[in-house]
Amino acid sequence: MPFKASSFSFSLAMIRAFLFLCLLVYVSLFLACRTPQDPRQFDILIKDGTIFDGTGSEPYKADLAINGDTIAALGDLSRDQAKKVIDATGLAVSPGFINMLSWADGSLLKDGRSMSDIKQGVTLEVFGEGWSPGPKLQATKSAPWRSLGEYFRHLEKLGVSPNFASFVGATTVRTYVIGNANRKATTQEMEKMKSLVKQAMEEGAMGLGSSLIYAPADFASTEELIELSKVASRYGGMYITHMRSESDKILLAINETLRIASEAEIPTEIYHLKINQPWNWNKIDTVIAKIDSAQKAGLKISANMYTYNASGTSLTARLPTWVQDGGPAAMRKRLVDPITRKKVLSDLALGIPSKNSDPKNVMLLGFRKDSLNKLYKAKRLDEIARIHGKNADETMLDLIVADKSSIPAIFFLISEDNVKRMLKLPYVSICSDAGSIAAEGANMNDGAHPRTYGSFARLLGKYVRDEKIMSLQEAIRRMTLLPATHLNIKNRGLLKVGNYADVAVFSPEKVKDLATFELPHQYAEGVIHVFVNGGQVLQNGEHTNLRPGRLIKRR
Repeated sequence: MPFKASSFSFSLAMIRAFLFLCLLVYVSLFLACRTPQDPRQFDILIKDGTIFDGTGSEPYKADLAINGDTIAALGDLSRDQAKKVIDATGLAVSPGFINMLSWADGSLLKDGRSMSDIKQGVTLEVFGEGWSPGPKLQATKSAPWRSLGEYFRHLEKLGVSPNFASFVGATTVRTYVIGNANRKATTQEMEKMKSLVKQAMEEGAMGLGSSLIYAPADFASTEELIELSKVASRYGGMYITHMRSESDKILLAINETLRIASEAEIPTEIYHLKINQPWNWNKIDTVIAKIDSAQKAGLKISANMYTYNASGTSLTARLPTWVQDGGPAAMRKRLVDPITRKKVLSDLALGIPSKNSDPKNVMLLGFRKDSLNKLYKAKRLDEIARIHGKNADETMLDLIVADKSSIPAIFFLISEDNVKRMLKLPYVSICSDAGSIAAEGANMNDGAHPRTYGSFARLLGKYVRDEKIMSLQEAIRRMTLLPATHLNIKNRGLLKVGNYADVAVFSPEKVKDLATFELPHQYAEGVIHVFVNGGQVLQNGEHTNLRPGRLIKRR
């Protein structure tokens, strides 16, 4: 019988149909026999939030689970369970914020809750702007450590809510070896300073920090700072600096910073980038251009800033640093000597160390002596001078001598337009340049800059939501992954499975700073929950008194 193609085609079709039927039966039997996956059990489940992962990419709706100190899962976790479930509907879920310039190294010893920063979502405090807790010459009962490493262990043992890290202060190292003298280090002294930086780096320091606008910090030469930075560089650290000038000589200060970065071959960051005094504000183009050019040439240059158009420092910052040689007591002795006092006043009139601000732009926050507080606290220097009966410079010298303190003050010297422009720079992270304190008790009687309570919330509220100078995801990147990358920190600053669970949950619509220059002791609003290493330190806006903070080191 002859072969027919049609018969073959029919048979092939039958075989295919049979195989497909077998496949259907197999799949049906597999699905029928398969037991549903058991729900996973987590410690904490943050459900239905909007995830801002820290990279600056578009946010997305998802759940986040925490086990122990770690992010355990991200995604649709609707079938899973947890010991604690948090409804984050309508809320942003982001990495905890990193404070690139914190003075909480002292305030955490008194109150480990870190109230003013935890209430803004800050989970890591970074110390060391020129001064650091160690090394120091001797331990005391209230400060029982000598090295930076011993301070770290003391703080962990004490128990604090946020994580913490520190640079080793170039000023601290210099005063340990040389004291407050205005002179060049000898070869032996230089070697001792380098060995102290080496020890601090081995103990976990992030790098070398300087604060060159102040004495005795500015007694250090550029060459001295380069040599110390080379030590930090060998350990993968950063050089971070309050430059020698933020005013009349800011361009020279930028040049010095870039020279240190280049010759020490070290990543470098500028503390609280700003330009003081109206006659210097137009230098912003040159400042930015210098940084851009350095970056294009291969230098790793970054910066941080606080979100205010007024700085906070001591009244002694207005004085020429030569008169501060030898320390505060020696300075006060010179200020009452008629000949030396006359030279100081002459230098001030000539604009040394820089042309001083209009006294109406200087607010004095407080004094050591109650009698001076009653007369002058929270007043502007021009008003104080009228009451005192002398001009502003002579009044300033009299107050520094009488109070035997540096006298904290706020200086209204920064352009708001420059603040906004600098905030837009993609390499700029955020800091407070303040301690982290509670708005209660004796603190309420002390003067404070509002940045203590509001620098991070102010970025999210005023500048992002209200003025729209950047997207929310970009602002979060600036406070999380960007500084974590600059600090070379592993497994933080990014919401990712396996990373440490430092998490902030906040309302983008409600977050805002409330502290003002006149009434600074007011917490920010809008941050709902905060987790540090998986421990919930803020719950429904209230501190839980949990203290899971740890020392954070470079990777």
